[in-house]
Amino acid sequence: METARANRLWAYLIVEELLRCGVGLFCVAPGSRSTPLVAALAANERAESLVHFDERGTAFAALGYARATGRPAAWITTSGTAVANGLPAVVEAATDGVPMILLTADRPPELRQTGANQTIDQPDIFGDFVRWRFDLPAPGLDVDPASVLTTVDQAAYRALRAPSGPVHLNLMFREPLIPDPGEDEEPPSGPDRWREKDAPYTRYAATKPAVDEAEIGSLWEELRPVGRGLVIAGRLASRKQGEAVERLALSLGWPLLPDVGSQVRLGGDRGSVAFYDALLADESFVKDHGPEAVLHVGGRALSKRLEGFVVRGRPDPYVVVRENPFRLDPGHRVTHSVESDVVGFCAALSRVADENPSEADPSWTDGWRAASNAAGAVLDRMFAGRDGLDEPLVARLVSRGIPEGHGLVVASSMPVRDLDAYAAADGAGVPVAANRGASGIDGTVATTAGFARGFGGPVTLLIGDLALLHDLNSLAMLRGLPVTVVVLNNDGGGIFSFLPVSRHENFFEPFFGTPQGVGFESAARMFGLDYERPGTAEQFLSAYRAGRSGGGPVLIEVRTDREGNVAVHRELLGGVSAGIRPG
Repeated sequence: METARANRLWAYLIVEELLRCGVGLFCVAPGSRSTPLVAALAANERAESLVHFDERGTAFAALGYARATGRPAAWITTSGTAVANGLPAVVEAATDGVPMILLTADRPPELRQTGANQTIDQPDIFGDFVRWRFDLPAPGLDVDPASVLTTVDQAAYRALRAPSGPVHLNLMFREPLIPDPGEDEEPPSGPDRWREKDAPYTRYAATKPAVDEAEIGSLWEELRPVGRGLVIAGRLASRKQGEAVERLALSLGWPLLPDVGSQVRLGGDRGSVAFYDALLADESFVKDHGPEAVLHVGGRALSKRLEGFVVRGRPDPYVVVRENPFRLDPGHRVTHSVESDVVGFCAALSRVADENPSEADPSWTDGWRAASNAAGAVLDRMFAGRDGLDEPLVARLVSRGIPEGHGLVVASSMPVRDLDAYAAADGAGVPVAANRGASGIDGTVATTAGFARGFGGPVTLLIGDLALLHDLNSLAMLRGLPVTVVVLNNDGGGIFSFLPVSRHENFFEPFFGTPQGVGFESAARMFGLDYERPGTAEQFLSAYRAGRSGGGPVLIEVRTDREGNVAVHRELLGGVSAGIRPG
C-alpha cells in the first residue's frame, strides 16, 4: 500500500510540475510500468494528452509539437525496447535544438542486470544526445517531495535554455504500481508553499545569449568595407527571426539567400534571392558571383550547391551566427562563429550599419536580385505549360496554394529540396517545419501530428512515398486534425536517381531505387482519411483546395515517374540557365 501511494504521489508531482513549467502536451504510448504517470495524467484536468500505440511515433509527435510552439512536450513510455524507440526523435531534437522532456518508466534497481523481464540499461540509453539526464530513485513516502519538484524544474529549464534540446528523466517504479480503486481516496499533496501557488517550485531565469556590443563593433570593421557580400538565412525557429535577418540584409546592402527553413523563403521580402539554388546550377553564374564575405545566420542551409559555392569561394570574413555553441563549419572555412540571440544580433548590427553605412556595391546586389527574378519568370513560364503533374510542379502549386494561417511540414529527401528550389516567391508566408537536424525520413507523419496540435490550425504535409511508408501507422494520429497529406509516389527512393550511384545499373534499382509497388488509397481508408488521386494540375488544385477547407484529414496521392523526374529537374535548370544569360 505504501509503495502504491508513493508512486501515485510522485507521478502527480511530476505531471503537475511539468504543467506549471509550460509543458503543453503529453505524448503517451501505453505500457504497464508507466501506469503511475498515465494515472496522474488522466486525473489532471489541465493536461492534454496524445495517445498512440507506437513509441517512435509519440516521440516524433512531441518533437513536432515543440517545433510549432517552441515549448517542450513530454514523452511518456514504459520500460525496455519502448525506450529505445525514442532514439531517432531524440537524435533529431538534439541536432536541431528542439526541446523535449523524456519520461521513461523503469524497473527498480534490484531488478537491473538480473534477467528480469523487460528490463534493460535505461539511464544512459540516449548518451550525449540529451542535454541533461537524471535517474530518479524509486518513490518513497519518506523522501522530501520537494526533491521531485526541483528535479522536474531543472529538467524543464535544461530543455529550454540554449542550447535547447531533449532531457531525460528515468523513473523507477516498484509494484504495486498504483492503489486499487477506492483504496486510497486521499488526494495527493505536496509542499505547502507549492500548493498555495500555481507556479513551479523553483523558477529559473532563462536568458538567451547576450549581444556583445564590442564584438558587433569589431565585426563591423571587417564587414563594412566589403563590396560583394552575401547574407544567408539558414534554418530559423520563427518568422520574427527571419524578418530580423531580412532587415539586416537591407542595412548591409547585400543580397539575402533564404533557406526554406528560414521562415522567410515563403512570403518573404520581394528583394530576396529566392531562386539562388537554380542560379548556382549555372557554372557561368557561379564563376561571376563569388562573394568576398558571407554572413550566415541560423542553422545549416539545405542547398548542397550553396554549401559548395561558399566553400569554393573561400570568403573572408565568413561569419556564422547561432543561438548555441555548436560548430557549423563542414567546409572548415568559418572565420567568426558568434553565439548570440538572433533577433538582438541582427538589430544591433543593423543599427551600426545604418549609422555608418557599408561600402556595398549596389550593382552586385541588383545583379543577384535581377537574376533571381529572371529565374522566377522562367519557372513561371515553364510550369504554366505543364498539364501533367511532376514533383517540382506539385511543390510549387502547394507553395502558391497554401493560405495564410496554415502551417507546412515537409519531408526530407526530394520534397524539401523541391520546395526550397522551386517554391513560388509570391506565396503566403506560412511557418515551415522540417526534420533537417539529422535529415532522416523517419517519423515525418508523427511530427506533423504533433505540429498540428501545437499549431492549432490547418496543416499541409508534403511527403514522399518511402517516408510515408516508413511512418504509415502514424496516420492514426491525424484523425480529427485538419491535415492535408500530399504524397509524391514515384515508387521508390527518388533522390538516389540524382546521385552517381544511379549509373550502376547492375545493382541500383533493387538496393537504392527500392520500388515497393504500392498505392495509398487503402491506407487512407484504413486510417479514416479522405482520398484523392489527381492526374493534372487543375485536378490537383481542386483536390488541394477541397482538402484545405475540410475539417478532417485527407490524403492526396500524386503518381510520378522517377526517371522522368530527373529529366524534369534537368529541363528546369537548363531553362533557368538559358534565361539568365545575357543576350
